[in-house]
Amino acid sequence: MYPSGSNANICSPLETAILHADLDAFYASVEQRDDPALRGKPVIVGAGVVLSASYEARARGVRTAMGGRRARRLCPDAIVVSPRMSAYSEASREVFAVFEESSPVVEAMSIDEAFLDGRGLAHIRGTPPQMAARLRAEVRERCGLPLTVGVARTKFLAKVASGVAKPDGLLVVPPDRELEFLHPLPVEALWGVGAVTAEKLRRRRILTVGDVASLEKDALIAMLGAGQGRQLYALARNRDPRRVQPRKRRRSIGSQCAIGMRYRTPIEIDGILLGLVERVTGRMRKADRAGRTVTLRLRFHDFSRATRSRTFARPTAETQAILAVVRDLMADAGPLIDERGLTLVGIAVSNFERGAQLEIPFEPDRLDALDAVVDDVRRKFGTQSLTRAALLGRDTGLVVPLLPD
Repeated sequence: MYPSGSNANICSPLETAILHADLDAFYASVEQRDDPALRGKPVIVGAGVVLSASYEARARGVRTAMGGRRARRLCPDAIVVSPRMSAYSEASREVFAVFEESSPVVEAMSIDEAFLDGRGLAHIRGTPPQMAARLRAEVRERCGLPLTVGVARTKFLAKVASGVAKPDGLLVVPPDRELEFLHPLPVEALWGVGAVTAEKLRRRRILTVGDVASLEKDALIAMLGAGQGRQLYALARNRDPRRVQPRKRRRSIGSQCAIGMRYRTPIEIDGILLGLVERVTGRMRKADRAGRTVTLRLRFHDFSRATRSRTFARPTAETQAILAVVRDLMADAGPLIDERGLTLVGIAVSNFERGAQLEIPFEPDRLDALDAVVDDVRRKFGTQSLTRAALLGRDTGLVVPLLPD
């Protein structure tokens, strides 16, 4: 394995051709970039729930999605700043412009993370390791942000390499040293291994990726089920045939927001739901898509989750129709919310039919016209130019910026 600056020419583009680029502590890094007084200091973005923490704060134990009170106990001298979602979206656009100049094939994973294909670019951008080094330098110079890059033969291993190289690093994994690099890592390095699966494995003294690789496929399937067992068997041997592909159109459109640890009244929660539904249906209509399945996702104080969904007979992108379903789903989850407390709510619409006739079950003439007027005004004057009266003065939570649809 080779860190930034060493042995950068040892790998041919056909061997270690996949780059995984990941911005470090993205929201916090944008805040430190824009306010020099924050540089080198522990920074927390978000008060009720931590949306991002600088590496100075992470060194004190602060983590994303942690409650704000706990974060401040761990790091009492942290500087807490309010999130600026428009600034993060703009920074993401700037960084992705650099990515797309570096490679013709970029697969966006989120607003701060992407895979790049480095094949066939040696005469323009150099070998993939050289390309990664140049990419980091250009993002730093043009966007003012730290970028970590992993370079490997597979997407899986490139992502693992970038995780190991953080923060602000570059790690190249040569083909002849892949398993030497991968096998000593903890089982959590494997995609699909969360807290529950890791505990199952650890109870059986399976602690590292190498321990997983020592097991037969049938043993993993018996332990974890067919799908996950086969996946971990392959990944532990770095078998990942997926290539870098430009992002396809979304199979669902959704939005979510963190609402913190404090109690929210039913009226406050309804305002959050209305804001989310309006954002999602506006994006659907802009993308010329209507969907049949509405999904509500909730997260509670104990970090447990719940999902509720319902499917229309015909597709729709109409705000009031989807809002009515979301309200019903929320009412159904009411006992869980009362018992566990709510910290995050999200909605998504899927099962799309592109360009479908939008079926409006409630007062179609008036409601369809209202959506059309809202869309037209916001298209001309910006998304913040018009607000529903029901949302005036309401806290609609922190909505996470997303990639374009």
